[in-house]
Amino acid sequence: MTPPTEIDTPAFFADQHAYYSRLRESPGPRLVRNPQGLDYWLITRHADARAVLLDPRFSKDPRLAEEALSSAGYGVSGADSFFLPLVNSDPPDHTRLRRLISGAFTPRRVEELRPRVERLTRELLDAVPDEDAVDLMTALAFPLPVLVISELLGVPHRSRGALLTWATRMLTISGNGSGPAERTRRLHRWFASLVAAKRAHVRTDLLQEEQPDLLAALVVAHDRGQRLDDEELVGLLVLLLVAGHETTTGMIGNAVEALLRHPDQLALLRDRPELLPSAVDELLRYEASLARTTLRVAREDVRVAGTVIPAGSVVSVALSAANRDPEVFPEPDRLDLTRARGPHLSFGHGIHFCLGAPLARLQTETVLAVLLDRCPELAAADPSAPPLWRPVGDMRGLLTLPVRLRPAARTRP
Repeated sequence: MTPPTEIDTPAFFADQHAYYSRLRESPGPRLVRNPQGLDYWLITRHADARAVLLDPRFSKDPRLAEEALSSAGYGVSGADSFFLPLVNSDPPDHTRLRRLISGAFTPRRVEELRPRVERLTRELLDAVPDEDAVDLMTALAFPLPVLVISELLGVPHRSRGALLTWATRMLTISGNGSGPAERTRRLHRWFASLVAAKRAHVRTDLLQEEQPDLLAALVVAHDRGQRLDDEELVGLLVLLLVAGHETTTGMIGNAVEALLRHPDQLALLRDRPELLPSAVDELLRYEASLARTTLRVAREDVRVAGTVIPAGSVVSVALSAANRDPEVFPEPDRLDLTRARGPHLSFGHGIHFCLGAPLARLQTETVLAVLLDRCPELAAADPSAPPLWRPVGDMRGLLTLPVRLRPAARTRP
């Protein structure tokens, strides 16, 4: 067998899309090895990606590959687990958990949040110091999703600063003396205390309200025995913060960065704001914030595009690679806001299609609309500087995004 291709290396992070393009040249899946020493099969072509994401023979239960994952440092069960319910579960558990929170993400409920999301966006921009250059990630892309999640959950205002702190810790790569597993455990404990505080005030008659906040509804569902145990309840809250925040932060930053790197497309969007909804789709295809799916495990030998993936093997789908497959998207490396909406996979596919996709899309669309309205001179602080990407293989997001929200101050003679 051909040795695994090294991935998430400095060469990979130097030009992710070129790296994926080379991997995509080979038919079928590619066996890769990450820096933790985990060997897994990577799916890079669009047709193969859709097929794998729909195939129930690929399980989301990490316990099916516990030995391989544990030897590479991935906690699989108990306190050391990196894996979250709903994302890493199969039917019927996945179906049950998804149903419990799906009501918070219906098109109607999400659309009702639009005025609040717009107001939060404008308030964050109002708070930006009057400086020539600001980091849009710190000022807007990072805090906005946390504030929106707080609104959705019904987190008390006094606790929202703490939630923002936890979001910061979860996205920190290093420097605080704790790894991802320890940060996840601490976040579990924080959410457990939040649940206890909510339970002390919640009343079962909340179910009579038309729209109880999601946290209250989950607490009531738990306490009424609706097949939701303590671990699952807290795990769902952790999932909403970790998955919903990081991906949306990345989406916002990636979209703005792509427009700034393509001034012709930014100008087009200014001239034709009616393109905004479809433009968001193209921006999502061009630079997905979830670059690779969470891991799956083959329940049995599965043939994918002529290659047999053995039972027990770990598999991931490179959504970023599939989104630039020239078999599906002509000139895939070109950003074209007039491109007909295509079947991009930025939110996944099948039963694990991102439940929060409408809310993430709404936030990205709202941020772009407000920036176009408020900042007609929006520009990169240094157009010649390369983007600074977070060195995290499965996510695609910026460390910083220095921009000018208004024209640079002129120096007096």
